[in-house]
Amino acid sequence: MTHISPDPEPERTPGLEPGGGVPPGETPPAESSMPETLPRETHNPTRGWAKGPLTVIIVLAVLIAAFFLAYALVLIL
Repeated sequence: MTHISPDPEPERTPGLEPGGGVPPGETPPAESSMPETLPRETHNPTRGWAKGPLTVIIVLAVLIAAFFLAYALVLIL
């Protein structure tokens, strides 16, 4: 992994005055993003829903739908 300096080089950066200042009307150089500073996240892989909770949700949804269907049939008959 290489280290990237977030500071611009004044000799090679256009729009900088001597001493590193920015003249009026110029946009200052952007800071570099330093992705190497953050740790690599491997402890939380995205795999979607686990089978257990998804099964419980589906079973509850089917039971609730069956209850309302039975209630509707009792009201009709």
